[in-house]
Amino acid sequence: MAWASLIAAGACEMFAVTMMNKLNKDRNWQAFFLLVIGFAGSFLFLAYAMKTLPMGIAYAIWTGIGASGGAIMGILLYGESNDWKRIFFIGLVLAAAVGLKLVS
Repeated sequence: MAWASLIAAGACEMFAVTMMNKLNKDRNWQAFFLLVIGFAGSFLFLAYAMKTLPMGIAYAIWTGIGASGGAIMGILLYGESNDWKRIFFIGLVLAAAVGLKLVS
């Protein structure tokens, strides 16, 4: 259950960062409230996951999911660069998260 919670924390982080970008572009109050809900959910799920998982593993995977997911959302929703080098390094971040899961 801790791993599912950690994945949910990363998904909430991706959502919150996407709402942060929307808020910066549109100054939309709905985006602000969704941003707060997303970050709150992210921290709550992370805290739950850290009851079972080691802090270093949980935090590294959480940031990896959030960072790579945020970059992917930028590509898909906001037309950010999808250069092969960027995709390659996003893949490395995700591969590192999977590797940490396999060794923990």
